[in-house]
Amino acid sequence: QVHLVESGGGLVQAGGSLRLSCAASGRAFSSYAMGWFRQAPGKAREFVSAITWESSRETYYADSVKGRFTISRDNAQNTVYLQMSSLKPEDTAVYYCAARPKTVVGDITIGWYHWGQGTQVTVSS
Repeated sequence: QVHLVESGGGLVQAGGSLRLSCAASGRAFSSYAMGWFRQAPGKAREFVSAITWESSRETYYADSVKGRFTISRDNAQNTVYLQMSSLKPEDTAVYYCAARPKTVVGDITIGWYHWGQGTQVTVSS
């Protein structure tokens, strides 16, 4: 079991930056892929980014954030980060950290079994 706690959300002007953090507790953090999802008001939750558990640490991004967001992880600190730059009003959402067991393969946007409580990101125009 993995317990996830996000932090770092807040209010920022368009064009600004924020860094989200997700601290994980539990066993074998390094054997989980870690990801970020977001949910805007009135919309479904959507995939934002993910990083695999392997040493290669492959990364994945939604087209809407590619080139602006960067995901990284520190297995020694049991933490995953999402560096967000050039933020736009349409990035406003609750951002959720998630963990996917290494036994799940295939489509990176599914198979996420553990979720944090979310952190609000608001980008003003």
